Formats: sequence, structure tokens, C-alpha cells
Amino acid sequence: MPTTAISLPPTPKRAHYDAIIVGARCAGASTALLLARAGLRVLAIERRPYGSDTLSTHALMRPAVLQLSRWGLLKPLLKTGTPLIETTTFHYGDEEITIPLNGGPGLPGLIAPRRTVLDRMLVDAARKAGAEFLHDVAVGDLFADTRGRVRGVETRGAGRAPLRVSADVVIGADGIGSLVAKCCDAQVLRSGTVSAAHVYGYAPVEPGAGYHWYFRDGIAGSLIPTNEGLACIVASVPTKLFDERFRLGHGRARMEVLEALSPALAEKASRAPKDARLQAFRGVPGYIRHAHGPGWALVGDAGFFRDPITSHGIADALRDAESLARAILAGSEAAFATWQQERDLFAHQVLDTTDAIADFDWSLADIGERHRRFSAVMKAEVQALAAHPMPVRRALSAMSGLTAYRAPAKEDEPPAMAGSSLYRNRTGARP
Repeated sequence: MPTTAISLPPTPKRAHYDAIIVGARCAGASTALLLARAGLRVLAIERRPYGSDTLSTHALMRPAVLQLSRWGLLKPLLKTGTPLIETTTFHYGDEEITIPLNGGPGLPGLIAPRRTVLDRMLVDAARKAGAEFLHDVAVGDLFADTRGRVRGVETRGAGRAPLRVSADVVIGADGIGSLVAKCCDAQVLRSGTVSAAHVYGYAPVEPGAGYHWYFRDGIAGSLIPTNEGLACIVASVPTKLFDERFRLGHGRARMEVLEALSPALAEKASRAPKDARLQAFRGVPGYIRHAHGPGWALVGDAGFFRDPITSHGIADALRDAESLARAILAGSEAAFATWQQERDLFAHQVLDTTDAIADFDWSLADIGERHRRFSAVMKAEVQALAAHPMPVRRALSAMSGLTAYRAPAKEDEPPAMAGSSLYRNRTGARP
């Protein structure tokens, strides 16, 4: 009888890495890129396929575009057909305020690439720098030594026994439900108090369109031009209103919100194919988690989440990826403490100003002032990012704090299979 070949999940090339990153979306892939460019041996593990899509409204703000420009990725993204956004328009009821966007050579405008484009490009750039990626592979657990220091990850896949791979540091870039944060019992330093729901789909848009942000009492929306001549058109409402009005169907309720915001916006949304699928995010309150501990760190939504209504998630991810890479390369506890202080400085400001918009407890008379406060935070971010040097690897002795756990003598042999007699210690990771 003919036999069917079984495709086994990929396996790591080494037994030990300088850094293992759990999650390879924009936060994880960016961290891998920067560490690999500095010469570290990096493994990034992503449970989803390479180049797959994910929930995102795509809009990048000034700090994110600046980072991509500094890393040499802005021009390649534009060459893929990602449109350059040269204006942003705020619609406060019937009032329109259009702002030109041109911050100079490094910031010619803004962009909103599809995640199938952005994440793929970050992964490709990191691979070119020497990082290793495993897609379609899940991390099932972490393991630690007897003192509670995280020493690596345990991967699990269909048709294969669990494998353990060690690292000097394990980085959680695995989103809101971060396994790394759970295993390491990362403390929540602050919880937000509000959440908003967002329902979006894609429709054709004319070339040269800018960002459009719409606000009326109790509701909001946006038009965000992205790749392939499409715009991401979003309806945003308080989570409570979403639960009340969207339960019987997202399509009709979304169009009602868009029509209330602007009949012209609703007409643009109606150009989508009839069978076009909508995406929905019910919303969760923002939070700031403690960002590091013995042998582990968090980046992206794993460490800090704010409501998508201000489109600042990718900017936070790229900012924190660079500052985390700088701390890892410095290799000292003081460097990690400084990184968290810098992250928290902006995280608290972003969460404050985002929640002030996502709570929908504003009027058309004062929402503009809330946007101006948020813009001031971004301006300070851009100035801080521009002042930082790119992460570079220092002399090996400077990394002694990071590399206290030495690689096995035969580090290039395949990783060992996990043992069966494991137990959880007080950090949540298993020794």
C-alpha cells in the first residue's frame, strides 16, 4: 500500500542560543533583527505560519515609521506598494481638520502596511542578519534552574516529542495572553479601566488617500489606506455597546455606526465585496506588566497593551524592541532596570492619553484637546528615539551578566527531549 509522508515540524539547529524569542510578529521579529545584527545567536519561535495575517488596523504613527526608517526598512516597505500617507484628517462631527504629514527625510509621511507585508519583511531582515526562525511551532512551557532563573523553552508539536532548547535569556513577544508572562508570574503594575471594541473590513480606496479619523458622541471610526489599493475601515465603540448591538451580527451594526459617523465613510465601506470577511476585537483594558526577571523579559503586547483606538501598538512594540535589545547587549541588571524605567515612562503616558480617548467619555468640544495631548507624547517619543544610538554588541566581558549560564559543550547538537519528571517552581517555570 502507498504510504503518506508525514511532515514533521522544524527543529532548532542548536541546543543553546544567546536569546530565544517566543513570538515572531512585529515585536518579536524586531527584537530578533536588532539582536542578530549585533551578532547574537537568536532563535524566534512563532506558532502561526510565516507571512500569515493577524488582527491589526495597520496604521503606524510617527515613532514606528521613524524606527523602520532608522533600521533601513521604510524604503523597502514603500517599494512593496505600501502607500505613503501624506495627510491625516480628523472629523469631529461635521468639522474637518486636515494636517499635512512630512517630518523630513526620515519621516516623509506615515504608512499602514498589511501585517502580511510588515511582519514578513521584519522576519526576512532578521534572517538576513543571522536570526533563526521556527514557524508553525508552539512553545508549551519554560524551564528554569533550581534557583528559579529561566534557562530555556520547551517546544511541542504534533508528531514529535517535546524538545528543550536553552538560552541566556527568553523573551516573551507572545501578545496579550503571553505564556512567558504567565510562566514567570509577571506582575501587573497597572491596569487600565476602559476598553473599546473595533470591527473592521477592507474596501477599495482612491490613490493618495490619507488617514481619516471620525468622532461623534459615543462612537468613532477610521479609514486607513493600506496595500493593494485597499483601506481598512474601522467602526469603534465602547465594549458595552458592542455587546449590546453587535451580538446579532457584526456587518449590519458596523454599517450603522459608519453611517452615523459619516454617510461618505459608509459609502466607501459598501464598496467591499459582498462576501468580504470582517474582523472584530471586543476589547480588553490596557495594562503594564513588569518587564523582566531572572532570565526572561517581555516586549510588545506581552508587556504593555493599550487600546487600539490610538493606533500606537506597533509604535510601542518597535520602540521597546530596540530598548530591550540595548539592555540585553549591555548585559547588566542596571541596564534592564534602566530599560524598564524608560519603557514605563512612555507606557504610562500612552496608556493615560489612550484611555482618555477609548473611554468615550468626551464631547466633540474636548476630544481635540485629548488628541493634542496624545500627539505631544508622540513628539517626545520621536525625540527620544532619534537621540538613541542603534544597539551594538559590546566586548564579550560586558555581557557577563547575561551569559552566566554557559552553553553546553556540544551546543550545535540537536536539542534534548524534555524529561518526564518535571515540576513547577515558584517562578512558574519548570526546572
